Amino acid sequence: MKLNEQDEATATAATLLIDGAWREAASGQTFASLNPADERVIGHVSAGDARDVDAAVAAARAAFEERRWLSLPPPQRARILHAVADRIEMELDTLAENEVRENGMPLTMARATIGGGAQAFRYFAGWIGKIHGQTGEMAQGEQYFGYTLKEPVGVAALIVPWNGPFMMACHKLAPALAAGCTTVLKPAEDTSLNTLNLVRIVLDAGVPAGVVNLVTGLGSVAGAALVAHPDVDKVSFTGSTPVGRQIVQAAAGNFKRVTLELGGKSPVIVLDDADLALAVPAVLNGIMANSGQACVAGSRLYAQRGIYDRLIAAVAEAAGKLVIGDGLSAGTQMGPVISAKQFERVMGYIEGGVAEGAELVSGGKRRGETGFFIEPTIFSHAPHDATVMREEIFGPVLSATPFDDLGWAIAQANDTRYGLAGAVYTRSLEKAHTVARAVRAGNLWINCYSVQDFSLPFGGYKESGWGRERGAMGLEAFMENKSVVARLY
Repeated sequence: MKLNEQDEATATAATLLIDGAWREAASGQTFASLNPADERVIGHVSAGDARDVDAAVAAARAAFEERRWLSLPPPQRARILHAVADRIEMELDTLAENEVRENGMPLTMARATIGGGAQAFRYFAGWIGKIHGQTGEMAQGEQYFGYTLKEPVGVAALIVPWNGPFMMACHKLAPALAAGCTTVLKPAEDTSLNTLNLVRIVLDAGVPAGVVNLVTGLGSVAGAALVAHPDVDKVSFTGSTPVGRQIVQAAAGNFKRVTLELGGKSPVIVLDDADLALAVPAVLNGIMANSGQACVAGSRLYAQRGIYDRLIAAVAEAAGKLVIGDGLSAGTQMGPVISAKQFERVMGYIEGGVAEGAELVSGGKRRGETGFFIEPTIFSHAPHDATVMREEIFGPVLSATPFDDLGWAIAQANDTRYGLAGAVYTRSLEKAHTVARAVRAGNLWINCYSVQDFSLPFGGYKESGWGRERGAMGLEAFMENKSVVARLY
Protein backbone atom coordinates (compact mmCIF):
# COMPACT_ATOMS: atom_id res chain seq x y z
CA MET A 1 0.00 0.00 0.00
CA LYS A 2 1.41 3.35 -1.03
CA LEU A 3 0.15 6.31 0.96
CA ASN A 4 -1.69 9.07 -0.93
CA GLU A 5 -3.13 6.47 -3.28
CA GLN A 6 -6.73 5.37 -2.80
CA ASP A 7 -7.13 1.76 -1.74
CA GLU A 8 -9.54 -0.12 0.44
CA ALA A 9 -7.63 0.49 3.66
CA THR A 10 -7.33 4.27 3.37
CA ALA A 11 -10.67 4.79 1.65
CA THR A 12 -12.76 2.92 4.23
CA ALA A 13 -10.38 3.24 7.20
CA ALA A 14 -10.62 -0.52 7.77
CA THR A 15 -7.36 -0.37 9.70
CA LEU A 16 -8.11 -2.96 12.37
CA LEU A 17 -6.87 -6.51 11.81
CA ILE A 18 -8.60 -8.99 14.10
CA ASP A 19 -8.32 -12.74 13.67
CA GLY A 20 -7.04 -12.35 10.13
CA ALA A 21 -9.81 -10.01 8.89
CA TRP A 22 -9.67 -6.27 8.22
CA ARG A 23 -12.47 -4.28 9.78
CA GLU A 24 -13.52 -0.80 10.78
CA ALA A 25 -13.76 0.35 14.39
CA ALA A 26 -16.88 -0.61 16.34
CA SER A 27 -17.51 3.10 16.86
CA GLY A 28 -17.43 3.80 13.12
CA GLN A 29 -15.21 6.78 13.89
CA THR A 30 -11.95 7.68 12.17
CA PHE A 31 -9.24 10.29 12.41
CA ALA A 32 -6.96 11.77 9.78
CA SER A 33 -3.25 11.05 9.37
CA LEU A 34 -1.20 14.07 8.25
CA ASN A 35 2.08 14.52 6.41
CA PRO A 36 4.08 16.72 8.82
CA ALA A 37 6.01 18.29 5.94
CA ASP A 38 2.98 19.84 4.23
CA GLU A 39 0.13 19.22 6.72
CA ARG A 40 -1.94 17.40 4.09
CA VAL A 41 -4.12 14.40 4.88
CA ILE A 42 -2.54 11.16 3.64
CA GLY A 43 -5.16 8.74 4.94
CA HIS A 44 -7.74 7.95 7.57
CA VAL A 45 -7.39 5.62 10.51
CA SER A 46 -10.05 3.69 12.42
CA ALA A 47 -10.52 4.98 15.96
CA GLY A 48 -10.56 1.68 17.83
CA ASP A 49 -11.92 1.57 21.36
CA ALA A 50 -12.33 -0.94 24.21
CA ARG A 51 -14.73 -3.08 22.16
CA ASP A 52 -12.15 -3.51 19.43
CA VAL A 53 -9.44 -4.21 21.97
CA ASP A 54 -11.63 -6.91 23.54
CA ALA A 55 -12.09 -8.56 20.15
CA ALA A 56 -8.39 -8.39 19.30
CA VAL A 57 -7.28 -9.77 22.67
CA ALA A 58 -9.87 -12.56 22.41
CA ALA A 59 -8.52 -13.48 18.97
CA ALA A 60 -4.96 -13.49 20.26
CA ARG A 61 -5.95 -15.60 23.28
CA ALA A 62 -7.74 -18.15 21.11
CA ALA A 63 -4.77 -18.39 18.76
CA PHE A 64 -2.45 -18.91 21.72
CA GLU A 65 -4.54 -21.54 23.46
CA GLU A 66 -5.07 -23.39 20.17
CA ARG A 67 -1.31 -23.23 19.54
CA ARG A 68 -1.85 -22.04 15.97
CA TRP A 69 1.67 -20.63 15.92
CA LEU A 70 3.51 -22.90 18.35
CA SER A 71 2.20 -26.05 16.70
CA LEU A 72 4.18 -25.20 13.56
CA PRO A 73 7.61 -26.88 13.61
CA PRO A 74 10.43 -24.50 14.56
CA PRO A 75 12.05 -24.62 11.09
CA GLN A 76 8.74 -23.56 9.54
CA ARG A 77 8.30 -20.67 11.97
CA ALA A 78 11.87 -19.55 11.25
CA ARG A 79 11.22 -19.71 7.49
CA ILE A 80 8.12 -17.56 7.93
CA LEU A 81 10.06 -14.86 9.80
CA HIS A 82 12.77 -14.94 7.12
CA ALA A 83 10.01 -14.59 4.51
CA VAL A 84 8.75 -11.49 6.33
CA ALA A 85 12.26 -10.03 6.13
CA ASP A 86 12.49 -10.91 2.43
CA ARG A 87 9.21 -9.18 1.66
CA ILE A 88 10.15 -6.06 3.63
CA GLU A 89 13.36 -5.80 1.62
CA MET A 90 11.45 -6.33 -1.64
CA GLU A 91 9.09 -3.47 -0.79
CA LEU A 92 11.71 -1.28 0.88
CA ASP A 93 11.39 1.68 -1.48
CA THR A 94 7.62 1.98 -1.09
CA LEU A 95 7.72 1.34 2.64
CA ALA A 96 10.43 3.98 3.09
CA GLU A 97 8.47 6.58 1.14
CA ASN A 98 5.41 5.84 3.27
CA GLU A 99 7.50 6.28 6.40
CA VAL A 100 8.63 9.71 5.21
CA ARG A 101 5.07 10.81 4.48
CA GLU A 102 3.88 9.73 7.93
CA ASN A 103 6.88 10.64 10.08
CA GLY A 104 8.76 13.32 8.13
CA MET A 105 12.23 11.78 8.43
CA PRO A 106 14.62 12.06 5.44
CA LEU A 107 14.32 9.26 2.90
CA THR A 108 17.86 8.02 3.56
CA MET A 109 16.98 7.52 7.23
CA ALA A 110 13.67 5.90 6.37
CA ARG A 111 15.40 3.38 4.13
CA ALA A 112 17.80 2.55 6.95
CA THR A 113 15.02 2.10 9.51
CA ILE A 114 12.93 -0.08 7.21
CA GLY A 115 16.02 -2.18 6.56
CA GLY A 116 16.49 -2.39 10.32
CA GLY A 117 13.00 -3.84 10.58
CA ALA A 118 13.93 -6.62 8.17
CA GLN A 119 17.11 -7.28 10.17
CA ALA A 120 15.03 -7.72 13.33
CA PHE A 121 13.05 -10.54 11.74
CA ARG A 122 16.22 -12.21 10.46
CA TYR A 123 17.96 -11.97 13.82
CA PHE A 124 15.11 -13.37 15.86
CA ALA A 125 14.30 -16.01 13.25
CA GLY A 126 17.75 -17.37 14.07
CA TRP A 127 16.70 -17.94 17.69
CA ILE A 128 13.81 -20.23 16.82
CA GLY A 129 14.86 -23.81 17.49
CA LYS A 130 17.65 -22.65 19.81
CA ILE A 131 15.44 -21.78 22.79
CA HIS A 132 15.98 -24.35 25.52
CA GLY A 133 16.07 -24.83 29.27
CA GLN A 134 18.58 -26.60 31.50
CA THR A 135 19.06 -29.89 33.27
CA GLY A 136 21.24 -30.74 36.25
CA GLU A 137 21.74 -33.00 39.21
CA MET A 138 19.47 -32.36 42.16
CA ALA A 139 20.44 -32.31 45.83
CA GLN A 140 17.77 -34.92 46.58
CA GLY A 141 19.66 -37.56 44.62
CA GLU A 142 19.34 -39.55 41.41
CA GLN A 143 15.78 -40.64 42.08
CA TYR A 144 14.70 -37.14 41.02
CA PHE A 145 15.17 -35.56 37.64
CA GLY A 146 14.82 -31.80 37.23
CA TYR A 147 14.80 -29.56 34.22
CA THR A 148 13.57 -26.14 33.12
CA LEU A 149 11.42 -25.04 30.20
CA LYS A 150 11.24 -21.67 28.50
CA GLU A 151 7.68 -20.94 27.42
CA PRO A 152 6.02 -17.94 25.76
CA VAL A 153 4.45 -15.52 28.19
CA GLY A 154 1.15 -15.60 26.26
CA VAL A 155 -0.72 -12.65 24.74
CA ALA A 156 1.60 -9.68 24.26
CA ALA A 157 0.47 -6.08 23.74
CA LEU A 158 3.00 -4.23 21.58
CA ILE A 159 2.69 -0.44 21.74
CA VAL A 160 4.79 1.44 19.22
CA PRO A 161 5.95 5.10 19.17
CA TRP A 162 5.77 7.53 16.27
CA ASN A 163 9.46 8.41 15.93
CA GLY A 164 10.45 5.18 14.15
CA PRO A 165 7.11 3.44 13.68
CA PHE A 166 7.76 0.66 11.19
CA MET A 167 11.14 -0.30 12.62
CA MET A 168 9.91 -0.20 16.22
CA ALA A 169 6.95 -2.41 15.34
CA CYS A 170 9.37 -4.93 13.84
CA HIS A 171 11.65 -4.72 16.89
CA LYS A 172 8.75 -5.76 19.11
CA LEU A 173 6.88 -8.15 16.84
CA ALA A 174 9.88 -10.24 15.76
CA PRO A 175 11.00 -11.32 19.28
CA ALA A 176 7.41 -11.82 20.40
CA LEU A 177 6.82 -14.23 17.52
CA ALA A 178 10.19 -15.92 18.00
CA ALA A 179 9.27 -16.57 21.63
CA GLY A 180 5.94 -18.09 20.57
CA CYS A 181 3.59 -15.35 21.77
CA THR A 182 0.45 -14.12 20.09
CA THR A 183 0.12 -10.36 19.79
CA VAL A 184 -1.98 -7.23 19.61
CA LEU A 185 -0.10 -4.40 17.93
CA LYS A 186 -1.04 -0.80 18.72
CA PRO A 187 0.71 1.85 16.59
CA ALA A 188 0.92 5.53 17.51
CA GLU A 189 -2.03 7.55 16.26
CA ASP A 190 0.23 9.90 14.29
CA THR A 191 1.88 7.05 12.37
CA SER A 192 -0.50 4.12 11.93
CA LEU A 193 -0.85 3.64 8.18
CA ASN A 194 2.49 2.06 7.29
CA THR A 195 1.94 -0.52 10.03
CA LEU A 196 -0.89 -1.90 7.90
CA ASN A 197 1.75 -2.89 5.38
CA LEU A 198 3.75 -4.71 8.03
CA VAL A 199 0.86 -6.84 9.23
CA ARG A 200 -0.16 -7.55 5.62
CA ILE A 201 3.37 -8.80 4.96
CA VAL A 202 3.26 -10.93 8.11
CA LEU A 203 -0.01 -12.54 7.05
CA ASP A 204 1.19 -13.12 3.49
CA ALA A 205 4.31 -14.82 4.84
CA GLY A 206 2.19 -17.45 6.58
CA VAL A 207 1.65 -16.33 10.16
CA PRO A 208 -1.74 -17.86 11.13
CA ALA A 209 -4.83 -15.72 11.72
CA GLY A 210 -5.14 -14.39 15.23
CA VAL A 211 -1.42 -14.57 15.99
CA VAL A 212 -0.89 -10.94 14.96
CA ASN A 213 -3.74 -8.49 15.49
CA LEU A 214 -3.74 -4.73 14.91
CA VAL A 215 -5.80 -2.09 16.70
CA THR A 216 -5.41 1.52 15.62
CA GLY A 217 -6.75 4.37 17.72
CA LEU A 218 -5.91 6.96 20.32
CA GLY A 219 -3.49 6.01 23.05
CA SER A 220 -5.82 7.39 25.70
CA VAL A 221 -8.61 5.12 24.47
CA ALA A 222 -7.38 2.01 22.64
CA GLY A 223 -3.95 2.03 24.26
CA ALA A 224 -5.36 2.44 27.76
CA ALA A 225 -7.86 -0.39 27.21
CA LEU A 226 -5.12 -2.67 25.92
CA VAL A 227 -2.65 -2.22 28.79
CA ALA A 228 -5.39 -2.66 31.40
CA HIS A 229 -6.97 -5.69 29.73
CA PRO A 230 -7.09 -8.66 32.13
CA ASP A 231 -6.33 -11.19 29.40
CA VAL A 232 -3.10 -9.52 28.25
CA ASP A 233 -0.04 -11.21 29.78
CA LYS A 234 2.71 -8.87 28.62
CA VAL A 235 3.07 -5.23 27.62
CA SER A 236 6.01 -3.97 25.59
CA PHE A 237 5.89 -0.18 25.34
CA THR A 238 8.16 2.45 23.85
CA GLY A 239 7.26 6.05 24.54
CA SER A 240 7.27 8.77 27.17
CA THR A 241 8.07 8.31 30.84
CA PRO A 242 4.70 9.75 32.02
CA VAL A 243 2.81 7.20 29.91
CA GLY A 244 5.15 4.50 31.21
CA ARG A 245 4.01 5.31 34.74
CA GLN A 246 0.39 4.93 33.67
CA ILE A 247 1.16 1.53 32.16
CA VAL A 248 2.79 0.33 35.37
CA GLN A 249 -0.35 1.26 37.28
CA ALA A 250 -2.64 -0.36 34.71
CA ALA A 251 -0.57 -3.56 34.70
CA ALA A 252 -1.05 -4.06 38.43
CA GLY A 253 -4.48 -5.64 37.95
CA ASN A 254 -3.16 -9.00 36.78
CA PHE A 255 0.56 -8.38 37.32
CA LYS A 256 1.34 -8.21 33.61
CA ARG A 257 4.95 -8.58 32.63
CA VAL A 258 6.10 -5.15 31.44
CA THR A 259 8.98 -3.91 29.32
CA LEU A 260 9.30 -0.13 29.12
CA GLU A 261 11.67 1.79 26.86
CA LEU A 262 11.10 5.37 27.91
CA GLY A 263 12.63 8.83 27.75
CA GLY A 264 16.16 10.10 27.99
CA LYS A 265 18.29 13.18 28.50
CA SER A 266 21.53 11.69 27.33
CA PRO A 267 24.85 13.37 28.21
CA VAL A 268 27.72 13.71 25.74
CA ILE A 269 31.16 14.38 27.27
CA VAL A 270 33.90 15.76 25.01
CA LEU A 271 37.42 15.99 26.44
CA ASP A 272 40.21 18.35 25.39
CA ASP A 273 42.07 15.59 23.55
CA ALA A 274 39.09 14.54 21.41
CA ASP A 275 39.40 14.34 17.63
CA LEU A 276 37.21 17.24 16.52
CA ALA A 277 36.92 15.90 12.98
CA LEU A 278 35.26 12.84 14.50
CA ALA A 279 33.41 14.48 17.38
CA VAL A 280 31.69 17.36 15.57
CA PRO A 281 29.61 15.34 13.08
CA ALA A 282 28.89 12.68 15.72
CA VAL A 283 27.68 15.24 18.27
CA LEU A 284 25.56 16.94 15.61
CA ASN A 285 24.00 13.73 14.31
CA GLY A 286 23.43 12.51 17.85
CA ILE A 287 20.95 15.31 18.48
CA MET A 288 19.68 16.36 15.04
CA ALA A 289 18.96 12.90 13.57
CA ASN A 290 15.21 12.52 13.05
CA SER A 291 14.88 16.17 14.12
CA GLY A 292 15.95 15.24 17.63
CA GLN A 293 12.99 12.88 17.99
CA ALA A 294 14.97 9.98 19.39
CA CYS A 295 14.95 8.57 22.90
CA VAL A 296 18.75 8.30 22.84
CA ALA A 297 19.30 11.82 21.47
CA GLY A 298 22.52 13.32 22.85
CA SER A 299 20.80 16.46 24.09
CA ARG A 300 23.22 17.54 26.87
CA LEU A 301 26.76 18.44 25.83
CA TYR A 302 29.59 18.78 28.37
CA ALA A 303 32.81 19.89 26.71
CA GLN A 304 36.14 20.49 28.45
CA ARG A 305 37.01 24.16 28.52
CA GLY A 306 40.13 23.87 26.35
CA ILE A 307 38.05 22.64 23.42
CA TYR A 308 34.68 24.13 24.28
CA ASP A 309 34.62 27.30 22.14
CA ARG A 310 35.99 25.54 19.05
CA LEU A 311 33.56 22.66 19.44
CA ILE A 312 30.49 24.86 19.88
CA ALA A 313 31.48 27.02 16.91
CA ALA A 314 32.07 23.97 14.71
CA VAL A 315 28.83 22.25 15.71
CA ALA A 316 26.84 25.47 15.19
CA GLU A 317 28.42 25.98 11.77
CA ALA A 318 27.65 22.41 10.74
CA ALA A 319 24.08 22.71 12.06
CA GLY A 320 23.56 25.84 9.99
CA LYS A 321 24.50 23.91 6.85
CA LEU A 322 21.98 21.11 7.36
CA VAL A 323 19.49 20.91 4.50
CA ILE A 324 16.01 21.15 6.01
CA GLY A 325 12.94 20.17 4.04
CA ASP A 326 10.52 17.50 2.91
CA GLY A 327 12.12 14.13 3.51
CA LEU A 328 11.31 13.05 -0.04
CA SER A 329 13.27 15.95 -1.55
CA ALA A 330 16.76 15.12 -2.75
CA GLY A 331 19.47 16.14 -0.32
CA THR A 332 17.22 16.69 2.70
CA GLN A 333 19.12 16.02 5.93
CA MET A 334 16.51 17.05 8.49
CA GLY A 335 12.74 16.99 8.23
CA PRO A 336 9.91 18.40 10.35
CA VAL A 337 8.85 17.36 13.82
CA ILE A 338 5.87 15.04 13.85
CA SER A 339 2.91 17.34 14.57
CA ALA A 340 1.64 20.78 15.47
CA LYS A 341 1.46 19.65 19.09
CA GLN A 342 5.11 18.61 19.11
CA PHE A 343 6.11 21.80 17.27
CA GLU A 344 4.50 23.95 19.96
CA ARG A 345 6.08 21.84 22.69
CA VAL A 346 9.60 22.19 21.28
CA MET A 347 9.24 25.91 20.61
CA GLY A 348 8.06 26.34 24.19
CA TYR A 349 11.24 24.72 25.47
CA ILE A 350 13.36 26.96 23.25
CA GLU A 351 11.63 30.09 24.59
CA GLY A 352 12.08 28.78 28.11
CA GLY A 353 15.79 28.18 27.57
CA VAL A 354 16.32 31.79 26.55
CA ALA A 355 14.28 33.01 29.53
CA GLU A 356 16.32 30.86 31.93
CA GLY A 357 19.64 32.32 30.80
CA ALA A 358 20.97 29.88 28.22
CA GLU A 359 22.86 31.57 25.35
CA LEU A 360 21.12 30.90 22.02
CA VAL A 361 23.99 30.30 19.61
CA SER A 362 22.02 29.30 16.54
CA GLY A 363 18.55 28.32 15.34
CA GLY A 364 15.55 28.57 17.58
CA LYS A 365 13.07 29.62 14.89
CA ARG A 366 10.42 28.10 12.70
CA ARG A 367 11.51 27.29 9.16
CA GLY A 368 8.91 28.13 6.51
CA GLU A 369 5.19 28.71 6.85
CA THR A 370 3.93 25.22 6.03
CA GLY A 371 4.90 22.05 7.84
CA PHE A 372 6.35 21.63 11.31
CA PHE A 373 9.95 22.61 10.64
CA ILE A 374 12.24 23.90 13.40
CA GLU A 375 15.77 25.14 12.84
CA PRO A 376 18.51 23.08 14.51
CA THR A 377 18.98 24.89 17.81
CA ILE A 378 22.09 25.15 19.99
CA PHE A 379 22.28 26.64 23.46
CA SER A 380 25.63 27.44 25.09
CA HIS A 381 26.49 27.96 28.76
CA ALA A 382 23.13 26.54 29.73
CA PRO A 383 22.61 26.58 33.52
CA HIS A 384 22.53 23.10 34.99
CA ASP A 385 19.09 23.69 36.49
CA ALA A 386 17.63 25.14 33.28
CA THR A 387 14.67 23.23 31.88
CA VAL A 388 16.49 22.61 28.59
CA MET A 389 19.16 20.75 30.58
CA ARG A 390 16.72 18.78 32.72
CA GLU A 391 13.74 17.71 30.62
CA GLU A 392 13.46 15.62 27.48
CA ILE A 393 12.59 18.01 24.65
CA PHE A 394 12.35 15.48 21.81
CA GLY A 395 13.31 18.04 19.23
CA PRO A 396 16.41 19.45 17.47
CA VAL A 397 17.76 21.26 20.56
CA LEU A 398 21.28 20.84 21.97
CA SER A 399 22.17 22.39 25.34
CA ALA A 400 25.87 22.75 26.18
CA THR A 401 28.06 23.84 29.07
CA PRO A 402 31.84 23.80 29.66
CA PHE A 403 33.72 21.93 32.38
CA ASP A 404 37.24 21.75 33.79
CA ASP A 405 37.21 18.60 35.91
CA LEU A 406 36.10 15.24 34.46
CA GLY A 407 34.71 14.14 37.81
CA TRP A 408 32.43 17.19 37.81
CA ALA A 409 31.22 16.39 34.28
CA ILE A 410 30.42 12.80 35.27
CA ALA A 411 28.52 14.01 38.32
CA GLN A 412 26.49 16.39 36.15
CA ALA A 413 25.86 13.66 33.60
CA ASN A 414 24.41 11.45 36.34
CA ASP A 415 22.37 14.22 37.97
CA THR A 416 19.21 13.34 36.05
CA ARG A 417 16.18 11.14 36.50
CA TYR A 418 16.97 9.49 33.17
CA GLY A 419 19.59 6.91 32.27
CA LEU A 420 19.14 5.71 28.72
CA ALA A 421 22.35 6.63 26.91
CA GLY A 422 25.52 8.69 26.88
CA ALA A 423 28.79 9.16 25.02
CA VAL A 424 32.38 10.23 25.54
CA TYR A 425 34.89 11.53 23.00
CA THR A 426 38.59 11.24 23.88
CA ARG A 427 41.83 9.69 22.69
CA SER A 428 42.54 8.35 26.19
CA LEU A 429 41.50 4.75 26.76
CA GLU A 430 41.73 5.29 30.50
CA LYS A 431 39.36 8.27 30.47
CA ALA A 432 37.02 6.66 27.95
CA HIS A 433 36.47 3.58 30.05
CA THR A 434 36.35 5.59 33.25
CA VAL A 435 33.37 7.47 31.83
CA ALA A 436 31.82 4.27 30.46
CA ARG A 437 31.91 2.75 33.95
CA ALA A 438 30.80 5.87 35.80
CA VAL A 439 27.85 7.13 33.73
CA ARG A 440 24.66 5.43 34.85
CA ALA A 441 23.00 4.64 31.54
CA GLY A 442 22.00 1.53 29.67
CA ASN A 443 23.94 2.46 26.52
CA LEU A 444 27.31 4.21 26.37
CA TRP A 445 29.25 5.02 23.22
CA ILE A 446 32.95 5.84 22.95
CA ASN A 447 33.97 8.08 20.03
CA CYS A 448 30.70 7.32 18.23
CA TYR A 449 26.99 7.74 18.81
CA SER A 450 23.90 5.50 18.58
CA VAL A 451 25.74 2.59 17.00
CA GLN A 452 23.48 -0.36 17.81
CA ASP A 453 23.34 -4.06 17.07
CA PHE A 454 20.68 -6.71 17.61
CA SER A 455 23.11 -8.84 19.59
CA LEU A 456 23.36 -6.12 22.26
CA PRO A 457 20.56 -5.45 24.77
CA PHE A 458 18.96 -2.01 24.65
CA GLY A 459 17.25 -0.22 27.54
CA GLY A 460 17.73 2.26 30.33
CA TYR A 461 18.45 2.89 33.98
CA LYS A 462 16.27 4.86 36.38
CA GLU A 463 13.23 6.51 34.75
CA SER A 464 14.35 5.51 31.27
CA GLY A 465 12.57 2.21 31.62
CA TRP A 466 12.34 -1.41 32.72
CA GLY A 467 13.93 -4.40 31.03
CA ARG A 468 15.78 -4.71 27.77
CA GLU A 469 14.98 -5.15 24.10
CA ARG A 470 17.10 -6.89 21.44
CA GLY A 471 19.60 -9.66 21.95
CA ALA A 472 18.95 -12.71 24.11
CA MET A 473 17.48 -10.48 26.82
CA GLY A 474 14.96 -9.08 24.34
CA LEU A 475 13.78 -12.60 23.59
CA GLU A 476 13.67 -13.56 27.27
CA ALA A 477 11.35 -10.59 27.89
CA PHE A 478 8.59 -12.52 26.09
CA MET A 479 9.16 -15.78 27.94
CA GLU A 480 8.49 -17.48 31.26
CA ASN A 481 10.70 -20.06 32.97
CA LYS A 482 9.18 -23.26 34.30
CA SER A 483 10.85 -25.77 36.61
CA VAL A 484 9.86 -29.43 36.27
CA VAL A 485 10.78 -32.17 38.77
CA ALA A 486 10.06 -35.88 38.22
CA ARG A 487 10.53 -38.75 40.68
CA LEU A 488 12.06 -41.61 38.71
CA TYR A 489 11.87 -44.38 41.32
